Amino acid sequence: MKHRLTPLLAALALACACLPVAAWSAPLTLEAAIDLALRANPTLRAAGSEVAAQSGALTQAGALPNPELEFLREGEQGDNRTTTATLTIPIELGGKRAARVDAARQEQRLAAIALEAARDRLRADTAAAFHEVLAAHERERMAQELVGLAGRALAAAGKRVEAGTLSPVEQTRARVAQGSARIEALQAARDLEAARIRLAALWAGDARALEIVAPQAAVLPPAPSLDKLLARLDSSPAMRHARLQVDHRQALARVEQSRRVPDVNVIVGTQREGPDARNRAVLGLSVPLPLFNRNDGAVRDALRRVDKARDERDAEGARLRAELAQAHARLTAALAECALISTEILPGAEDAQRAANRGFELGKFGLIDVLDAQRVLAQSKNQYLNAVAESHRAAADIARLLGHAAVQENP
Repeated sequence: MKHRLTPLLAALALACACLPVAAWSAPLTLEAAIDLALRANPTLRAAGSEVAAQSGALTQAGALPNPELEFLREGEQGDNRTTTATLTIPIELGGKRAARVDAARQEQRLAAIALEAARDRLRADTAAAFHEVLAAHERERMAQELVGLAGRALAAAGKRVEAGTLSPVEQTRARVAQGSARIEALQAARDLEAARIRLAALWAGDARALEIVAPQAAVLPPAPSLDKLLARLDSSPAMRHARLQVDHRQALARVEQSRRVPDVNVIVGTQREGPDARNRAVLGLSVPLPLFNRNDGAVRDALRRVDKARDERDAEGARLRAELAQAHARLTAALAECALISTEILPGAEDAQRAANRGFELGKFGLIDVLDAQRVLAQSKNQYLNAVAESHRAAADIARLLGHAAVQENP
């Protein structure tokens, strides 16, 4: 029943993908971004068109061969003219039609799995791009905060220079630090715009119209155990596609094997000699003699391609297991890095930065101490954002490998 519903589901998916997408005016969430991408991504529409095309190929594979009508006249004079009309009906033997239908059905299933895999990849790409925008937005906000901190340090340095407790060289250094912070803010804004463009490109949208809903705190993806992920690998679209490739090759081999059996042509008709002669029935049988061509080469080629598909299935399984282990290792390392930075490094860097600023204003610390504290804080926050972004990239890679359904089963 599942396979019978596949063409219908694919047609519905293609119809939904072809619907016009209205401009998104509300603040964009991750779920809304995925919905936009699934409805408007051109690559996904192409995969849906392939599924629809395979339904026509399946219909054509089950078509019977056409009969052939032949009309023949011999002689020019009416008294010795012979007129023959025959109908040749080809009859396929050896299960050729059933083999063709089976091969076409396997191709349709391959296209359906390819569509499912494309949807899973698009979901993962959208999630990764969305979190990249969030990280870039946070980097831009943090860069603006550093510009403000550098401005306050410059103002404090100016007051101390006026009071004669600080060298003008230190004020110049503070001004240079503020300029560097402004440059970093411009770079962060540029990176944010690039991330927004990459996200909107997934549904061919306009990045200028995007308004992203940024969470109050960075949301980290879950980290299931590697054993649970590996247990779901066999049900992933990639592995199902590899197994179905073997079935498809076997079906094509059966098609070639069926061609070794010659078809029979049944000939029926009527013949008339002269204007006064009676019609005579014509009945014949045409059978090719497989003396020189028994399709052995094509059969051998098809069987070797079955072996190749089996080897490719095994290679695909090994590749997926290795990539899944690597993605899981990246995810766990990124989450551990996030925990370390948020609990041990960031609190200390923030306290040191506040103490340095307050001490500089009171004349207890030098400008170098303030700039160092700001630099350490900026590096710590940037490390945390990089670790968060890496965790989401690794989670997206896991989703690409396992598929959306498998990931949903491993919360």
